[in-house]
Amino acid sequence: MSKFIDSSSSETDLSSFSRRELRKHLRALRRALSQREQEQASATLALNLLKHPDLYRAKHIAIYLPNDGEIDPHPFMAMARRKGIHFYLPVLHPIHPGKLVFSPYYDGVELVANRFGIPEPAFSKGLKRPAWALDAVLFPLVGFDVSGGRLGMGGGFYDRTFAFSRLRPRLAPKLIGLAHDCQKVGALPIEPWDVPLHSIATDRQIYRVK
Repeated sequence: MSKFIDSSSSETDLSSFSRRELRKHLRALRRALSQREQEQASATLALNLLKHPDLYRAKHIAIYLPNDGEIDPHPFMAMARRKGIHFYLPVLHPIHPGKLVFSPYYDGVELVANRFGIPEPAFSKGLKRPAWALDAVLFPLVGFDVSGGRLGMGGGFYDRTFAFSRLRPRLAPKLIGLAHDCQKVGALPIEPWDVPLHSIATDRQIYRVK
């Protein structure tokens, strides 16, 4: 009998699951979605984000390039750009290891592969936006629960970059995790270093956390 969970269950006991096993299962789950399912999920996510109250006045939003089955935010970007919203991609900081800086993302921007093989804008002192100067950050989740527990890839880049939000919450952008709704699980432990989310947006709905 498999020890992997049914991610649609809201009553699953995760006490016997390691984060590594759970991460492996949920990544496989989203990769198994067909291209049509991915496209439908992205289109519905876009509509949900356009109605998201934390994004009504946002003008500077950090985004990501999807890979490994992550839900695609590009349909939302295409709609939001018509409203004058500017988007930024995370870039691995060359001076402060483990942290991110954000560079403008627009049609035709030159991208280079970082050490993880993920495309990102080339680092430039003149083309970046500090984390505190963003209005919102949309980043991918591997798993989540409705209380704000989350599971990422394990690198801790977002937690280190936005750790300041604990001490200066008024300066912090709205942190919104994005995922397919099938990545929802019953409960996830919240680690001491986890920076709290404001909400999670999926192809089905928005889960408000705080």
